[in-house]
Amino acid sequence: MKRFTFALVAPLLTMLAAPGAPAQQPAAPAPEPAVGTEAPDFTLLGATRYGVLKLPVHLSDFKGKTVVLAFFYKARTKG
Repeated sequence: MKRFTFALVAPLLTMLAAPGAPAQQPAAPAPEPAVGTEAPDFTLLGATRYGVLKLPVHLSDFKGKTVVLAFFYKARTKG
């Protein structure tokens, strides 16, 4: 019985004694852009009803045009 108990307790003590990963500091949130200012350039994978586009889409590709970003919660997933 003692051997069985030791076999269960030893791994637990090893996990508790092992140093864990250092705590990560949360990243500071980026400042929100003011209303009316130009949006920063970013890149996303574009999609159509036929699938994902081969080349990424840059916001700067649409400079001078109206851009609407639509996010769909479970689009293109099995969920």
